[in-house]
Amino acid sequence: MNTNLSYSIEPIGYVATPFADKFGIPRQPRLAPHAIGTLRLLAPYNRAECVRGLGDFSHVWLSFVFHEVAGQWSPTVRPPRLGGNAKVGVFASRSPFRPNSLGLSLVQLIDIDCSDGVTLHFGGVDLVDGTPIVDIKPYIPFVESVNDAKSGFVRGEPEQLAVEFSALAMQQITASSHSHFRQLITEVLAQDPRPAYASDPYRTYGVRLYDYDVKWRCDGQTAWVESLELVFAQSHLPLATAPQFEGKK
Repeated sequence: MNTNLSYSIEPIGYVATPFADKFGIPRQPRLAPHAIGTLRLLAPYNRAECVRGLGDFSHVWLSFVFHEVAGQWSPTVRPPRLGGNAKVGVFASRSPFRPNSLGLSLVQLIDIDCSDGVTLHFGGVDLVDGTPIVDIKPYIPFVESVNDAKSGFVRGEPEQLAVEFSALAMQQITASSHSHFRQLITEVLAQDPRPAYASDPYRTYGVRLYDYDVKWRCDGQTAWVESLELVFAQSHLPLATAPQFEGKK
């Protein structure tokens, strides 16, 4: 066995998403179906031949780099599912603090546009804006869905918060240019992105979605959206107008 081999990985593109910051990103893919990601492939991968046949699949695996924490890793981590207290080994978790900073995300494939290079649209992304994508693979249910699989300390779907909006927040959402914005905010906040130790119902949090800072607070059962503040430092990448996520062309 040759142990002296080295490998290099080059991005095939950088995904544009609504998530300008790590805080608030769903902890797993597909928890926020209205979180749309747009990936414009780089040359020489931006040829229609590279995605021939991919449109026949409803979901794909995205291999990506945890670029904001690259080079940082720990042998043990504190999963949010365990309240942020108990530790497990890094390989028993999906923590971004991994030896090779690689991640894997299962997303819905909404659309492929080959009119000018190759641009793909995904639903249910859980990636920060500007994440480097290194590979795309089709999801094949009969080999990759295991009905009787065990999931360790991850037992069942997480409980969700109710989400309510103030009149001001509703006005601001209506005035924004983002489609499905209310649904996206609801899906993100329903996952309760607060730190595990958070308990102050009067504390106001901010979640960056697109070019807005969504101000909200939580009493442990309901997330109350108070207002939206426009942030002029926009995302790393232009987010193309995506087709409706309910179906693909």
